[in-house]
Amino acid sequence: MKLYDMELSGNCYKARLFLALIGRKYDRVPVNLKEGEHKKPAYLAINPLGKVPALDDDGTVIRDSQAILVYLARKYGGPKWWPEDAKGQGEIVQWLSFAANEMFHGCAIARAIPKFKRPGDHPAAQAQARAAMEILEGRLGGNDWLALGHPTIADIACYPYAALVWEGGVPLDAYPAVKAWFKRIEALPGYVAMPGIGG
Repeated sequence: MKLYDMELSGNCYKARLFLALIGRKYDRVPVNLKEGEHKKPAYLAINPLGKVPALDDDGTVIRDSQAILVYLARKYGGPKWWPEDAKGQGEIVQWLSFAANEMFHGCAIARAIPKFKRPGDHPAAQAQARAAMEILEGRLGGNDWLALGHPTIADIACYPYAALVWEGGVPLDAYPAVKAWFKRIEALPGYVAMPGIGG
């Protein structure tokens, strides 16, 4: 199994973290985004979208961090991470969608503008990030986990960019329930950190 990866990417970290939590060994293949490796023919043959991460599991290639989480959970993680029933799957998928939309366009972009010099409207991204964090705070104020009452890939999908939002100038102090959730995730057996998180 190979993971095409960039160390500072929250989306790549989702895959690394989940692989660690389920105890799967893999080869990490760094993709240098600064050098444009993700837009070169060799990588575009793996992921035509030219984005990281991508996973190659013995010839099965999956792109997009949310899709990778579903694939790994279904194939290797067992029903506690990805349940068999439609209701449980629906509860998780709504948070995967939240991670890909509200969390990315808010928290991830608010971080990327100053950290990676990405063009964009930083105050607008920060406002979107705060709105996303409020949704998480509301959910986690009365629940230990985002879905099903125990850790699932919903938590893994939303955790990285929530935990990194401070790098985008959005302080975490306003979100005590989210911060408590971080600690629960960081206490999971097999947890691995990334720069800016869990250190």
